Amino acid sequence: MAKAQYLVAASIDGFIADTAGSLEWLFEAESQASNEARALREEQFRQFFAATGAMTMGATTYEWFIRHEDLLANPARWQEYYGDVPSWVFTHRKLAVVPGANISFVSGDVRPVYDQMTAAAGGRNLWVVGGGELAGKFADAALLDEIILTVAPVMLGAGAPLLPRRLTSDQLRLTECSHDGTFASLTYTLAQPG
Repeated sequence: MAKAQYLVAASIDGFIADTAGSLEWLFEAESQASNEARALREEQFRQFFAATGAMTMGATTYEWFIRHEDLLANPARWQEYYGDVPSWVFTHRKLAVVPGANISFVSGDVRPVYDQMTAAAGGRNLWVVGGGELAGKFADAALLDEIILTVAPVMLGAGAPLLPRRLTSDQLRLTECSHDGTFASLTYTLAQPG
């Protein structure tokens, strides 16, 4: 059965971006990892994305991708990374459209979007890209099945939180745990009410 998965990297102290909204800390940590560890994470992401049939993100995450990859000037990069996987971007404002990308701009409740994503995914998984608030809304609606967390060897002290929600130990079950010498990878399954 398809799963809604929040695949995300965070600092040890639980932030996915620094106070300026930057991920440079993550790229710096990644540059310190061995070539073997980087290649392993790239392969794990390829496998993860091969099982992904739809994805969603918030406006801040989408705008970061546009800036970081200069997607308006180089829209082919979106295709290189995400192909034709349909994407839903939650926003309350008008955003630039990456030419040729299969993107729907939405707002409001995550439930109808989840239903649209599930239909479009054709039995494949749904990737809740981020940010933490959007992933939290999926968790609030009992629509988030897994948190796949890569912990980077960095302490930020402040920034955008991993998941600005209280989830207690009775709601989370650790199903996988590994490390590559630099980064730790943790997969938690979320208990659904009922």
